[in-house]
Amino acid sequence: MPLRRLTPAKKVAAPKKVSLAKKAPTPKKAATTAKKAPAKQTTAQNRIIAHVDAGFGNALYVRGEGAGLSWEKGTALKNTSPYEWAFTSTDAKSNVTFKFLINDELWAEGENISLRAGSESISSPTFIWS
Repeated sequence: MPLRRLTPAKKVAAPKKVSLAKKAPTPKKAATTAKKAPAKQTTAQNRIIAHVDAGFGNALYVRGEGAGLSWEKGTALKNTSPYEWAFTSTDAKSNVTFKFLINDELWAEGENISLRAGSESISSPTFIWS
């Protein structure tokens, strides 16, 4: 018997199993909702600005009612530039009435100044030095 040469057999891929059952859909992740921080109550901001030369070594004060001011004791204004002084408050729930003083002693000339809550006043007070 003659010898037969064996040739390697071709590999055939096994048939894929096909399932007729429907695959369950993958559950979608629930959209995360960001929790909002409680809204802060916005309060009106008042700004009182005075353009005045208070003199070297002196400070400008304001007294009044509303925005945390008092007629009994003045509140110092911040010197923002050589001839500008400023006071800012978020405490105003109603109108503000005020008047300027130098060193919380010398009152400005003229009437009191009134300001609506949440607004700004820019003035140039005058003082009579004795």
